Order: sequence, then structure tokens, then C-alpha cells
Amino acid sequence: MTLVASAVLFTFLLYVLFMFALGRGEGREEHKHRKHRQGHRSAPAPANVNADHLLFAFVLPCLNEELVIASSLERLLALPERNWVALVVDDGSDDTTAEVVERFADPRILLLRRVRPQARQGKGEALNAAYRHIRTELIRTPAFTGYGRDDIVLVVVDADGRIRSDALSVVAPMFRDPDIGAVQIAVRIHNAAAGLLARLQDVEFVTYTEIFQRARSRLGSAGLGGNGQFTRLSALEALGNAPWTRCLTEDLDLGVRLLSHGWRTRFTPHTQVWQQGLTRLRPFLRQRTRWFQGHLQCIAEIPRILTSQLPLRTVVDLLVVLTLPLLVLLTTFSVAAFYASLISLAAGGGTEMLETATANYGIVLIVWGLVSFGVAPVCAYAYRRAARTSVLRSVGYGLLFTFYCYHWLPVGWLAVGRQLLRRSTWAKTRRLPEPPRRPVEPQRQTVS
Repeated sequence: MTLVASAVLFTFLLYVLFMFALGRGEGREEHKHRKHRQGHRSAPAPANVNADHLLFAFVLPCLNEELVIASSLERLLALPERNWVALVVDDGSDDTTAEVVERFADPRILLLRRVRPQARQGKGEALNAAYRHIRTELIRTPAFTGYGRDDIVLVVVDADGRIRSDALSVVAPMFRDPDIGAVQIAVRIHNAAAGLLARLQDVEFVTYTEIFQRARSRLGSAGLGGNGQFTRLSALEALGNAPWTRCLTEDLDLGVRLLSHGWRTRFTPHTQVWQQGLTRLRPFLRQRTRWFQGHLQCIAEIPRILTSQLPLRTVVDLLVVLTLPLLVLLTTFSVAAFYASLISLAAGGGTEMLETATANYGIVLIVWGLVSFGVAPVCAYAYRRAARTSVLRSVGYGLLFTFYCYHWLPVGWLAVGRQLLRRSTWAKTRRLPEPPRRPVEPQRQTVS
């Protein structure tokens, strides 16, 4: 069993290193493309897409977000562009979320109030309500006049999201390609200095970006996240009246279904959205259990992928992504048994027994050592570039991140238990308060 698990994990390590190398190639291609554009500034965009004439519709799903929503809206108002609106979806909040939003007088800030029993059906349903409101009601308003459905881009931002001021200018040119249905920007943790747990979440997002997202973007199948997700309205319409599902990871599910309908997805690391990291262990494990369970739910998309007309490389990429939870579950007991045996040998078996085990299982030990720490240098390199930390700190974070990743082992089995019991609800993650950047303005209208 250990030998089989070793072979599987070593193959996965090679896959990780391959994706990292592929992502570096994507970066070089972007550099060449930028130089080409600089030398051909008058090159026309595709005839049916006016990429320089986009309307960005920010959608902020909110459930009891009074502590952070004002600050997030102030940051949107500070964006240099004016071709955007923001629709805040109050999903049946018990607090003053709606009242905070209503105090903004800028006509670009809109509020959609949902009440029970329609409200509190999950983030996906809140996003679907916003999508339907935009395509049936708001699209008739003056703010949307002159924009085709290919030119309207829905931007999903969490209530605590801090989108960078250059985000719209970075993303807009990527929609010149009419085949691009969605673009994901990088996600970072703005309170990474609050503690080691928050810092390692920041390392996690950076590592995911540098290893997987860059490479998957080159394949045209970048993953979508629940924060900083830009999706073309016409692409969402291809999925019907409810493009987001009730899957616990509705972002992953949406990305897979867009690809299976013939759209391509891209990622850019050149701008970011910053969000709060969790600083306490219990809420963190609860969040990760939900993510893992949602990933398990998305395995149901595999038959759709296999019967689609997607390129082989995209099919392989999606199959790997969707079956990663099964890999975690497969290797859980082998990982536990391996480390337990090492501890037992070192503690009770003496040096002679440890040397005998090393002689008999030397290759296995080498493989597990490579698997355990082989990605640490990549993590250290990526985080040093992204966070501009010292070499020593980056190496330390890379090593700690190796052990941090083991939280997926118990979390995975908790998620399996929840799935077997058909428990798909999840507790709301509590936010830390954020003061507004400047005083909000007087009353404005509410959309019901």
C-alpha cells in the first residue's frame, strides 16, 4: 500500500513541477504579447466584441456584512474608471447591511434585497438572483444603454474584497478575444500579518496562482474563484436562467460548465483582489471542509467533460483537477502509517532498527521526502516574488506550508461524512471589522 501511494504521490509531484514550468512559459508568452501590442497599438479588436467599451457589473453577495461592506464600496468608488455599476445582494441579513448600502448616494451603487424563503439558499442562488435582475431589469436602464451582452461583464467580489485600482484596465483587454467567457484575477490575503495561519493562507493562494493558474490559463481552462471572478454576460446566458448551482463550490462548478459549453477561461496575475484570511483554527477547518465537499460534488461533472468536444489537453486538465480530492483520500492512511512508523522507529526501535528500515525502504523514504518537501522550494520562490519577503522568510514559509497542507487529510474525511449524510449547509464566516475609507453619503434608492 505504501509503495502504491508513493508511486501516486511521486507522479503528482512531477505533475506539479510540470505545471509550474508550463506556467513560466505562459508568463513569457504574455511578455511577448505585450511587446507586440506596444508595437501595434492600432491593431483592431474582433469585429463582434468592443473590448474597450465594456460595462463592469460588480455583484457583491452579502449575508450580515455590516462590518465590511462600506469599506468595500468606498474602494469601488475610488476606481479611476466610471464604466461600472455595483449591485449589492442583501441575502436576508439580520444586521444593518442594507441600511449601510442605502446610505451611499452614488447612482452606481444599487441594492437588491432578498427575503426568506428565497433568501439564504446559498451564494450560488444569491448570484443567480443578481444575474437575472441584471439581464431582465437593469439592462433596460440608462447605465446599460449602448452595451451589448458580449460587452457586459459580471464581476463577483466578496463583501470584504479589496480590488486593486488597476483591475478593470488589466482585465478589459483580455475580453478582446470573443472566445473568452471568464477571467480570474489573483487573490491575496490582506491581513496576512495577523498571524501564522493567515500568512499561510496567503502563501497558499500565491502558490496556487504560480503553479496551477498560470499553467491552466495557458491551456485556456483557468479555474474561477468566488472572489475576483469576471464573467461575460453572454457566457452566463449560455448556461440558462441559473448559471450558478447550489454546489458548495459554485465557482469551480461554473468554470467547468463554461468550458464544457465551449468558452475559454483565462487568469491574470497582474492585478489582485485582497480578502480577509481566517485567524482562528475552527472557522478555518469549517471553511476548508465546505471547500472539499464542494469539490467532491463537482466530480459529477466528469461525464459532461468526457462527452464534450473539448480539446484533449483541456479534458485531461479538468480530470486531474476534479479527481484531486480522491487522491487526497487515497493517500490519507498511507501518509499516516508512514509517519507513524518513522516516529515509532525513531522513538522505540533504536538506531539499528532505523538503519535497517532505511536500507530496506530507502527508495520509499527518498520518494516520500521528495513528495513532502519537493514543492517547498517552488513555494518559497513564488512567495518571495509575490510578497517581496526575504529569502530566509520565504524558505521558512515554504517549509511550513508543506506541513500546513496536511490539514486537507482530516478535512477530506469530514467532507466525505457530510456528503454521505447529505449535509450541504455551512455556517457564515464572521468578518473582522474594517473602517470606511471616508464618510458615506446620504440616502439612496433600494431595488426590491
